[in-house]
Amino acid sequence: MSTILKPETAGGVLETIAWAAGEEKPLEVRGRGTKAGIGRPVQAEYTLDLSALTGVTLYEPDELVLSARAGTPLAEIEALLLENNQQLDFEPMDYGLIHGTETGGGTIGGVLAANLSGPRRLKAGAARDHILGVAAVSGRGEMFKSGGRVVKNVTGYDLSKGLAGSWGTLAAITDVTFKVLPRAETCAAMGSSCEISAAAHLPAEAAGRLPELASADGAVTALRLEGFGPSVAYRKEALKAVIAGAGSFDELDVGASESLWRAIRDAAPLAEGAAPLWRVSVAPTAGLDVLAALASLSVRHFYDWSGGLIWLAVDDGADDAGAELIRTAVAASGGGHATLVRGSPALRTAIPPFQPQEPALAALSKRLKDNFDPNGILNPGRMVAGG
Repeated sequence: MSTILKPETAGGVLETIAWAAGEEKPLEVRGRGTKAGIGRPVQAEYTLDLSALTGVTLYEPDELVLSARAGTPLAEIEALLLENNQQLDFEPMDYGLIHGTETGGGTIGGVLAANLSGPRRLKAGAARDHILGVAAVSGRGEMFKSGGRVVKNVTGYDLSKGLAGSWGTLAAITDVTFKVLPRAETCAAMGSSCEISAAAHLPAEAAGRLPELASADGAVTALRLEGFGPSVAYRKEALKAVIAGAGSFDELDVGASESLWRAIRDAAPLAEGAAPLWRVSVAPTAGLDVLAALASLSVRHFYDWSGGLIWLAVDDGADDAGAELIRTAVAASGGGHATLVRGSPALRTAIPPFQPQEPALAALSKRLKDNFDPNGILNPGRMVAGG
């Protein structure tokens, strides 16, 4: 078991990493550990625990800006925003459900480090599209800041976005500033499509696992309309006309709709059990072809992002959890990426959990790693073996 180092200030993080860099001591960088089961297992004598860096340091609802220390629980931030009828528009996923850990336990720093998003990705993008500023400590033991508290054009490198999806391998994030937005006045989930903010398709088995869809008999296509009440009402009636004769049409009230999309966001239909779980991102038009290419695998699945995100649970005990077949299918579809988001430590060591990069991109990633963390002390090997 590694020794836990738990600084309570950004200065303490700086001192810890500067010491580790000088002594060439690898560190496992983590917040509250809700995503520790994603990526290759990190072998490190010391764990840098950032969960004590808590607290909202700035919130200006009228300016749609919120700043917080990286270890602040996401649930705390979402509760504060709800009080002011606002939200993180990219609705970050909660991995607690599929990993059997505490739900609502992730941190705001982890949201950026993992570049989280949810069903609204079609409309709102991911964390990197909403980050305004960041403070962090590189693997060199140097503190740096990027961005600010307003949206503006910049030149040079946008380090705030550059840290999105880096999984703690480039720097330890200490503070973040995000753009926030008003919550929709009305939200509805529907059985058709037009001017929607989210679109998912659940086969009968997946739909049957969600209480909000208990009355459905078979597969369900769920679509979400959001906005001001009159706008949603008008678009709802237009949709009914568009899909007349195409199948049954059911509407959920606001509470049930929010609950449904939260379940889809957190992959609830596939959360039960420990089967290897893949998050496959492709062009929306390619989703059906990718699944068809996996006919030899025993999988359970559902689609999000209008078919562009496929959640796959592999049940047949393949040695590589279907990695080669899945990634071959993704490549044949025109490209994308497949990430193993649930798997045993042995499996995550045996195969690359993250999509292997093309040589040119891998070389660029290595140069970034060498610049930010020349001794390779931050989350060594988590994203790439030996990196």
